[in-house]
Amino acid sequence: MRPPASTVREEKLANSSSARKRIRSSQRKHEQNRGVRSAVRTAVAKARRAVGQESPDESQALISLATSALDKAAEHGILHRRNASRRKSRLMLMAAKATAEQGAAAAEAAPKRKAPAARISKAAAGAKKSASGTKARTKTERTAARTRRTAGTSGAERS
Repeated sequence: MRPPASTVREEKLANSSSARKRIRSSQRKHEQNRGVRSAVRTAVAKARRAVGQESPDESQALISLATSALDKAAEHGILHRRNASRRKSRLMLMAAKATAEQGAAAAEAAPKRKAPAARISKAAAGAKKSASGTKARTKTERTAARTRRTAGTSGAERS
């Protein structure tokens, strides 16, 4: 069997036998890596399609397979580790978003419960406090007071 023409040309360009061997070995690795990269892309595409559909168990299994394939490709240097991490992150975000949307759709379909008793808003509570005679303080004043309490001193003792 004759090697592809591109390999023959490259081997003629190499000046030493070790360079020719390096070309042959890199060609073999290139072919293997192409297969792995294609398998990773297929796994990720299947997981994305499953996330869009209504089967959470199946989508979780496919996401697990895709993340495993990405991790293995990154471990062997076929994909950069940050590239694999970014793809996994996007896949997880997509799955989380789909889960949240399915949960919201289920909540809309569920019967409505009676509304809880009315609560006083924060503004109304603040107005109620100020009306009772307590002075409204800023966040900085509250923090300083807490610091003094924990230190065991009052504001009058400070110099």
